[in-house]
Amino acid sequence: MKHYEVEILCAKTKDKLCFLDKVDPNSTIGEIKAMFHKSHPQWYPARQSIRLDAKGKSLKDEDILQNLPVGTTATLYFRDLGAQISWVTVFLTEYGGPLLLYLMFYFRVPFIYNTKYDFTTSKHWVVHLACMCHSFHYVKRLLETLFVHRFSHGTMPLRNIFKNCTYYWGFSAWMAYYINHPLYTPPAYGEQQVQLALIIFLFCQIGNFSIHIALRNLRPPGSKARKIPYPTKNPFTWLFLLVSCPNYTYEVGSWVGFTLMTQCLPVAFFTLVGFIQMMIWAKGKHRSYLKEFRDYPRLRSPILPFML
Repeated sequence: MKHYEVEILCAKTKDKLCFLDKVDPNSTIGEIKAMFHKSHPQWYPARQSIRLDAKGKSLKDEDILQNLPVGTTATLYFRDLGAQISWVTVFLTEYGGPLLLYLMFYFRVPFIYNTKYDFTTSKHWVVHLACMCHSFHYVKRLLETLFVHRFSHGTMPLRNIFKNCTYYWGFSAWMAYYINHPLYTPPAYGEQQVQLALIIFLFCQIGNFSIHIALRNLRPPGSKARKIPYPTKNPFTWLFLLVSCPNYTYEVGSWVGFTLMTQCLPVAFFTLVGFIQMMIWAKGKHRSYLKEFRDYPRLRSPILPFML
């Protein structure tokens, strides 16, 4: 068997960083990263981006050397992705914060409102319902992170945790401050509005969970293979007939319900910002599906049926 020689250059400076001799042609990029790590311990595999071209896309860890458009003397380019942190850690941090912050405002711990309101409770039942719904949402997210989600990438840049936590923690504190404020005013249409909002919220929470289960079952443990998601026997997954990312559709629906329930401007703003961000993600995934799968259903929209 003829072995390969692999030269790894810095993508920025083009300086030679490493030369690997007698590399098995069946070696994967992941294995080459491990070899590179031995000569440069500061760059662990998750921190490495290996490319065919200095300005090209990162190769996948499962890509096999002999299947790449390179000769027996291959030149690859390295780019440092920076310090990395696991997705699980990021999700637990960014979801755990809003849960605890909201409860601090709900219980009216000292130094938030006037001292005469310390550890008092609201007289409006919708405030207590909103706390239960908000807590349910984030407890669900935490449990899904631990037991449901399978991540195609194990890590993300460390700097992202600060950006993500600022977003989730900041909005959670802003919403909680007004919803649990002693001067909070209940929704204009009273009990009927709150009941309708609760139905929307719970329906979409169940739908979101159903989609996450369907996506989990699409990818076997330890696999990074991508497949086209299709509806299952669960009626909540039938939204796959019309959109590529129904998990985002249901997520937005949940926050629309929460907005109606609380009739609170910060919640409405959080819902709008979240929708814009999820729309961007959905459009990206939709384009990726269309590019990767020739038989991808053309009827589907990214996030809203027949619209967006």
